[in-house]
Amino acid sequence: MSDPITIPAQPGPFPFDVASTALVVIDMQRDFLLPGGFGETLGNDVALLRQVVPPLVELLAAARAAGMLVIHTREGHEPDLSDCPPAKLRRGKPSARIGDPGALGRILIRGAYGHDIIDELAPIAGEIVIDKPGKGAFYATSFGDVLVEHGITHLIVTGVTTEVCVHTTVREANDRGYDALVVSDCVGSYFPEFQQIGLQMIAAQGGIFGWVADSAAVIAGLSAGTALETAGAPHTALAG
Repeated sequence: MSDPITIPAQPGPFPFDVASTALVVIDMQRDFLLPGGFGETLGNDVALLRQVVPPLVELLAAARAAGMLVIHTREGHEPDLSDCPPAKLRRGKPSARIGDPGALGRILIRGAYGHDIIDELAPIAGEIVIDKPGKGAFYATSFGDVLVEHGITHLIVTGVTTEVCVHTTVREANDRGYDALVVSDCVGSYFPEFQQIGLQMIAAQGGIFGWVADSAAVIAGLSAGTALETAGAPHTALAG
């Protein structure tokens, strides 16, 4: 186990060590972030989610440099929609539904161009990709087994959208005993008011679901830890 790092966060400092922590990148898919994708067909401004990309690119690079486990998720379904409940297909009034032809291929169908992760955040060799049929990363996936297999106890959570798949995953993680930190500028919503309240809900009441910090704090902690490892010096906690 590596020595602990502590970063400033809300509602208080977040201690973790790289060996037992995973960076989770939730649903940074073309269907949600690119013009012509499913998100835009729902009437959303995808530029709001695109704001997440630059800081997340930097955080992902820092996590890779530190040797942290990186797990990507993708929401989507089998081509025959056998894993998509009818209620999910009927929900809302989109101009196109899951499985319909779209500008980026069949909407949220595994193997379609739009289902995959945007180029800037594409997984590299050795990184894990979890395909999930629901909002949360734990439901009907191997995500929980992967965390146990790798000895993970802490999660640094990023991705979209804050109030839906990010929140669901963090709540699932909380119920399973994981400590989760949500990176405020590396999660995004189509609705600014949901973004603000969603982050407040995570850290409310002394951290009812987890912690919140920005990417600068996380990167500083990872970079300092990496520098100490390289120098062979003992770690000391980075005070928040």
